[in-house]
Order: sequence, then C-alpha cells, then structure tokens
Amino acid sequence: MNILSLFVRHGTEKYPHAHEELLGYYAERLSSARIDCVIIDNALPEGTRDRQADGTWLLSGSNACWEFSAWERALETFRPDLTRYDFVHFVTSAYRQLYTAYIERIDMTLLANLLGRDVMLGHIDSYGDPVDFLGCKSQAWLRSCFLFGSPATLRRLGSIVSLRDPGVWFSGNAAAPFRDDAPLSREMQAHIVGWLTGRETTWHSRFDLTPQTLPFFEAKAFAILNEHALTQRLIGQGTSVVDATWLSALLGGASGAQASSLIDWRSQLRERAPYL
Repeated sequence: MNILSLFVRHGTEKYPHAHEELLGYYAERLSSARIDCVIIDNALPEGTRDRQADGTWLLSGSNACWEFSAWERALETFRPDLTRYDFVHFVTSAYRQLYTAYIERIDMTLLANLLGRDVMLGHIDSYGDPVDFLGCKSQAWLRSCFLFGSPATLRRLGSIVSLRDPGVWFSGNAAAPFRDDAPLSREMQAHIVGWLTGRETTWHSRFDLTPQTLPFFEAKAFAILNEHALTQRLIGQGTSVVDATWLSALLGGASGAQASSLIDWRSQLRERAPYL
C-alpha cells in the first residue's frame, strides 16, 4: 500500500514534536505501507521546496485558508503522481488535540477494506440538530486534522478548498461577528462562537472574542466553515464519509467481517456510540 502524507504546520513552536509523533504512528499502525512524507509549513518563505536527507519534502504553503490552502498547494505540486498512491493522508500539527482515540483505530486492516473505493476516512463530529449552511440542511462533518482519502475521490472533488472569500461571512464587528446575510443559520453561528470561546466546550486554544482577537476568530472560523463545507461537498458527490471508530468496531465485531456496504453517517454514529 502506498500513502502520500501531507502534514501541515505553521512553524514548530506550538507543536514541536507533532511530525515525529506522526512518524511513530506510521511505524506502529501502518508499518507495511510505503509512506512518502510531505511537510507543508505555512510559516516558510514563499517558494520553499526542499527534499530532506530522509526523503521528506519540505514545502512552503499558502496560509490564506489555513490547512486547506496549504494542502491545495501540495496537491498542485504532486497531482501528477497521485495515481501511484492508494491514499492521501491529510494531517495537521494539532492532530493530537482533544479526542484522539480514533487515530489508533486506523490501521492497515481499516485501510485495506477501503482500497479502491470512493471514501474519506476520519472522525465524524456532528451537531445535536441540523443547521442551515450554504442553503442546505447540514449536521455532520469529518474532523479535518486527520483524514485518509482516495486519489479518485480527490480527482472528483477538485480543489480541497471549498470557501475562499472571508468577506462573504464576517461583519468586522466582534459583538456580532457574522454578516446578517452570511449563508449560515444563527444556530451554526452560535455553535462556532461557543466552540472557539469555550462557552460550548473546552477547545484546546479557547479565547475571548474581542476587537483585538477578531482577526484570529475570523481565520479560525473560516477554517471551521471550510471543514464543514468539505464534508458537505463529499456527501454531495456521493463519496462515503467513514467514521474510523464505527469501521473498527464493524471489522472487529465478527470473524471475517468486511466493509462491503458503507452505511450513511447517521447509522455509523448510532452504531459507534458504545465504542467511544
């Protein structure tokens, strides 16, 4: 099995050992795969492209849409070679933050069951109720910090960046940060504000929303919107979004079980609940 690993960071100050830990995961869980590693660093000078002694590529990324535009830069660079790979692994330096048990469940068995299929594998998060987003009802998304996708899926998808213009979304006012005409419901706005400021949960980098922190809020919120929109586009094109915890339980629950039929995300979440 051949895997292209696209690891995004913004310098090494915040998560200095993240890539080293990722290599440890590969050695333990994906030991029989051939993995070509690319580090995309959004803090590097524009135009950086260097191959390290161990074969790892080091590229400068575009930070316009955080990890999504960085991945887009790498995919543009390596697109002619994608046919050589069975999976592309999308990873960010923060992949070990918050809930991470699903990561250890992704191994050669899970990936082998998804070979050649139109899939994106990771951890599915969801709101308790649907929200309005981009003119549709939407509720679930794949966490973007640790995803495996097939090259065929990526070819169908086109750009991994879904949203490019922050001006469509944000008002410039910390007291009411989203535009009145932004294409997302008040409920989704409240979820995003609550997540980032810690009112809904304890995010690993929570902060108070003030005029001083508004630029960071907008950048992070825009990444959240791109994350949600990516899953919406995948589902819209018929790609199976696969929850690693559900698939691991399926394959481990019966002798010789195979993921012959990939059920919808709602059924996956209902069936995975006892395993979280």
